[in-house]
Amino acid sequence: MAYMNVEFPGGLRVDARSSRHLIKTDQNGSDPTPFELFLGSMATCAGIFALGFCKNKGISTEGLNISMDLDVNRQTGMITDVIFDVKLPEGFPEKYKEALVRSIELCSVKKHLMEPPKFHINTH
Repeated sequence: MAYMNVEFPGGLRVDARSSRHLIKTDQNGSDPTPFELFLGSMATCAGIFALGFCKNKGISTEGLNISMDLDVNRQTGMITDVIFDVKLPEGFPEKYKEALVRSIELCSVKKHLMEPPKFHINTH
């Protein structure tokens, strides 16, 4: 089986199935669009690394919040900047702020954007 198989269940839905999950998308809004999933993968990846850092240091994540904003080139419609704003929990140790940022920067989604793969499309 391929890593992902794309299915066309009807209407404007296009789903992807991996060996463990079904990822539903819909251009009509009943499910996220593929681009919303892409953006969500960046945001949640940052969150996973922040969560892992806090768990590793025994720091509560109560009150931790990460918001993501985008700067977009108006001519091309392409994202030029991704901005994460991290609201730290009350009492977050000052000595760990830079380490938390470095941890979030380890996000594997971000790393793949920094060194994008080559795309190959085969037809049969």
